[in-house]
Amino acid sequence: MACRVDPATLPPSAGSGGGPGTGERVPGVVVVFSGGAPAARCLRLESGALVLGRREGTTGKLDDGRVSRRHARVELRDGRWIVTDLSSQNGSSVDGELIAPQVPTVMHCVLRMGDTLLVPCADVGPLERAGVRSIDGFVRGPAMQAILDEAVAAAGSGGALHIRGESGTGKEGVAQAFHRAGPRAARPLVPVNCAAIPHALAERLLFGARRGAYSGADTDAIGYVQEADGGTLFLDEIAELDLQVQAKLLRVLESKEIVPLGASKPRTVDFALCSATSKDLRALVAAGTWREDLYFRIASPAVTLPALRDRPEEIPALIAHELAKLPPPAPSAHISFVERCLLRPWPGNARELIAEVRAAARAPRSSGHRLTARHLAQTAGSVFSAAALDVPVAAPSSDLPRADPPQKRTPRIDVAWRQRIEDALRANAGNVTAAARALGLHRNQMRRLLERHGIAATTGSPTEDEGTE
Repeated sequence: MACRVDPATLPPSAGSGGGPGTGERVPGVVVVFSGGAPAARCLRLESGALVLGRREGTTGKLDDGRVSRRHARVELRDGRWIVTDLSSQNGSSVDGELIAPQVPTVMHCVLRMGDTLLVPCADVGPLERAGVRSIDGFVRGPAMQAILDEAVAAAGSGGALHIRGESGTGKEGVAQAFHRAGPRAARPLVPVNCAAIPHALAERLLFGARRGAYSGADTDAIGYVQEADGGTLFLDEIAELDLQVQAKLLRVLESKEIVPLGASKPRTVDFALCSATSKDLRALVAAGTWREDLYFRIASPAVTLPALRDRPEEIPALIAHELAKLPPPAPSAHISFVERCLLRPWPGNARELIAEVRAAARAPRSSGHRLTARHLAQTAGSVFSAAALDVPVAAPSSDLPRADPPQKRTPRIDVAWRQRIEDALRANAGNVTAAARALGLHRNQMRRLLERHGIAATTGSPTEDEGTE
């Protein structure tokens, strides 16, 4: 099963940390699921260790009948989360694996105790202040709430907004919030997926055309820009526009006028622009595929949406929110299903999670019952291949086609992933199969990565049992 391995699973949101005005971070664990329902309860790790259990006076008291009075201890040592089961009656599972009593175990993703799931958190301050809420039909944790505040502020100034983020992180939802908060909310929001527009048709679809401008143009065609007149134009995946269209878009933004194909006179337009992309526009400018002047026109103010794997507090709420939309008898989510979802990296982010929850709800014998771990597809929320892990995190031209043929490329070492692999090996006493399972990889993929990165596994044998999810 896959697992995020960044110990700071919940990044701090904008603003101060733990104490008002102090700027300090307060680490802790967050109860994200308990008693069959999502939760967002923070337990601070103020004294270096946190004892979890049902007993009164326990630093991390839990109202869970399947949790022992003194169940487990959580510590933060040298930036690593350490869980020790205190010989509890029902045991503790760390990152999907039952751990031995009284044996300190590194935790990367999630701790399961009884009917409760907890995730480690580098700073519980933002979550204590903001919680996890449903806003305009979207589940929003503290990081996303802070981004919505930025979008609202940008809308109030009457300017543009640029949204950066991976596919599926919720860019359109932020664009909708930007539109609703602005002075043009009474007029339409016109969303355009630039990646779906053929280059040959982009100019006509965006800016319109007069009758007779080209063969088959029997009537005037209104473009997306004119359709958004008085409202907001949302250009999703704007990086896909070619240079010619970029030049014309810049002229429209500067002059507030459009000249449709075949027209001789400009038409005045007034709209707010919201753009979004999963690519690095600065890198595209450096590569010569994106206009520098247009970059400076649209790239500020900007917000960056965190990936779903960096906001795990939202996952149980997203699952419950999606199941609540289904017609009765709709299934509920068992703790094993939520735990399995928390262990996956979700490269497709919230969009992928929602699609997989719907698919699981349609699975045989799930309707009207509880979704368990077996209802989640084995590939759901997993990385596509080991090759995807070998892309440098900050490679400025990672989104551009390369001239070298694939077989001639020299594999690059991702320093962050090398560290994660080494951490997983140490946490699993060098056992390659166990480390691969913790990272969501097949054992053979893990061995290829070890060879590529020059990492020696000190223990473990080729005959290890591969295990199953």
